[in-house]
Amino acid sequence: MTLNDDSFTNWKNREEIAESMIPMIGKLHRERDVTVLLHSRSLVNRSVVSILKTHRFARQIAGEELSVTETLPFLEALTALDLGPSQIDLGMLAATYRADDRGLSVAEFTAEAVAGATGANKIDRREPRDVVLYGFGRIGRLVARLLIEKSGSGNGLRLRAIVVRGGGEQDLVKRASLLRRDSVHGQFQGTITVDEANNKIIANGNEITVIYADDPSQVDYTQYGVRNAILIDNTGKWRDREGLSKHLRPGIDKVVLTAPGKGDVPNIVHGVNHDTIKPDEQILSCASCTTNAIVPPLKAMADEYGVLRGHVETVHSFTNDQNLLDNYHKADRRGRSAPLNMVITETGAASAVAKALPDLKAPITGSSIRVPVPDVSIAILSLRLGRETTREEVLEHLREVSLTSPLKRQIDFTTAPDAVSMDFIGSRHSSIIDAGATKVDGDNAILYLWYDNEFGYSCQVVRVVQHVSGVEYPTYPATGV
Repeated sequence: MTLNDDSFTNWKNREEIAESMIPMIGKLHRERDVTVLLHSRSLVNRSVVSILKTHRFARQIAGEELSVTETLPFLEALTALDLGPSQIDLGMLAATYRADDRGLSVAEFTAEAVAGATGANKIDRREPRDVVLYGFGRIGRLVARLLIEKSGSGNGLRLRAIVVRGGGEQDLVKRASLLRRDSVHGQFQGTITVDEANNKIIANGNEITVIYADDPSQVDYTQYGVRNAILIDNTGKWRDREGLSKHLRPGIDKVVLTAPGKGDVPNIVHGVNHDTIKPDEQILSCASCTTNAIVPPLKAMADEYGVLRGHVETVHSFTNDQNLLDNYHKADRRGRSAPLNMVITETGAASAVAKALPDLKAPITGSSIRVPVPDVSIAILSLRLGRETTREEVLEHLREVSLTSPLKRQIDFTTAPDAVSMDFIGSRHSSIIDAGATKVDGDNAILYLWYDNEFGYSCQVVRVVQHVSGVEYPTYPATGV
């Protein structure tokens, strides 16, 4: 047998194993509300090839490829346990098992590692929580995709309605089409039908009522069966407490803004300060995509080295706020053609750091350049540290943070020497450390942080909504703080 035959046989064997994992992952998700992860990446509703690629990606962060032959026994052990709602990371199970020297079997070790989610310790499955999207633009449609994707267990968040201004003939059909096909993020994973008679979009069995209104005061959500809902305002029209309070109508319990909040509206970056949300807080903001990109690694650096001051320069993809061709715009420069120019503009991300990291007293400045790409941006974070260090030490620290810390859902890590912006479309992390570009000289460090400013940010929004709704389940095995 040739070497090529050996490689092909190995691939076919791994395909067969990955195929056997799919029904186990699906059953755990549907019947027990358990989300199976691999180094923070969900394996729910993934294809055979996607599961294999996720295992192979582990070499980028853990230093070596993780084989399905290694993770399958842990998955099989999970199916035999009396599990409650939770998230369980096969990558972390495998890594901690390798480091354990007690001679336990995989089944014994797994039962111990996830004991907090089994038997008398398991938490109750939550009742579905209604969600309403106010606006249906780029972020709104991506949040909708995520909510629909996560509704497979029948618990958790349930997208009930979308509020938009009337758009004329075939409005419903056109909006459904924009949800179905996306020029950047590709096809919707599932089926979408339109019920024009009842003003509904039906996506993977989720009946979503489309409500037409020009102002929040025109809507009584209880008329549509919406109760105790979380409303996600992705229009950005109102950003202070007074304006956002307009949404607190019958049927709406909380309001989440997908833009930086003003005044006393809390700006929340999940993973960093989401645990500061007061139970009775009805209005909050998820800050900006750039704030979500820089704050987690900034916290990671501040916790380990201290930060005396910093500057962030974002090279940001263009957005709908800019003009396709030169035309009037209320802001300086943004009126110039977005696909043809690099456009210097401002960013509020630096000033937003203070809200998310109030204990960080270091001054952080920032600016932004809009560039002619449709998605994925990069933040260049230049820091003066509290002590001298080395490039190797910083990279090892950030790699470890991306694997085992409470920030592992926010921070990703890549060593790919040829990585470019398009490679990060669809990333669910809010910030990806580019190891190859990182520079350290004594007490100065420069981090290059990729981020999908649309999808990665939308994932952060959904995490915040899950947290305030009470359907954010614990992750096992537990990681260090």
